[in-house]
Amino acid sequence: ALKRGVEQFGSGELSHRVIVTGNDEVAAVAASFNVAAARVEALVQSHQSLLANASHELRSPLARMKMAVSMLEDASPAQRDNLKREIDTNVGELDALVEEVLLASRLNATPQLLHPERIDLLVLAVEEAARVQATGEGSAATVTGDERLLRRALRNLLENARHYGGEDIGITVAEGARGAGVTVSVCDRGPGVPEAMRERIFEPFFRMPGHAEQAGGVGLGLSLVKQIAERHGGRVRCEARDGGGSCFVIELPGG
Repeated sequence: ALKRGVEQFGSGELSHRVIVTGNDEVAAVAASFNVAAARVEALVQSHQSLLANASHELRSPLARMKMAVSMLEDASPAQRDNLKREIDTNVGELDALVEEVLLASRLNATPQLLHPERIDLLVLAVEEAARVQATGEGSAATVTGDERLLRRALRNLLENARHYGGEDIGITVAEGARGAGVTVSVCDRGPGVPEAMRERIFEPFFRMPGHAEQAGGVGLGLSLVKQIAERHGGRVRCEARDGGGSCFVIELPGG
């Protein structure tokens, strides 16, 4: 029965599982097979969804580039400069999309951190805040994780705040009492996120109505933040900021 089940799964029936009976070595192998099969099915579904969404997102910049290139030959010098800027913008959007799709794919394929190390989050926060002229403050707080991934999560939140939140952007690092963990808050004074959408904005390729037209983006930035936080045993949430705007809060275990 185990042999037939493995063959069914191998033929493409990724939802197939084998019945586990008894307590011997064969039962242990069957249970391990079911766990592995569930992981493979989830990975394949995730990659299929990612590919479908990425393919859809690629169409817009490619269509704009195609139109701009077709107009170059008959354009005046001033129009050519505008068209070249449009092409550069779309190339940048394509590059960002490919980079984020590759990172999302790697996070899906690798369930654990490969090279964890002790990291001072305040140092990362201040460095990343300086890139977007935001304020960075708080107390020194150490976590165990991947510096490159954590830096990417903070950068995504800060750039998201810069796109939608205006000039008053700040990042704060705080250590919980009695080893309760570490929080990193990125706050802005933008229009805010409706309560009904505060969970959905972390879904891959989800963008609030009107925001794509306002500031671009490929809809993967916040999804990557969620994946990175969960990879480090934490979570991320969005909440309203007193006085208007939003705060995105990453909670991580101390370490």
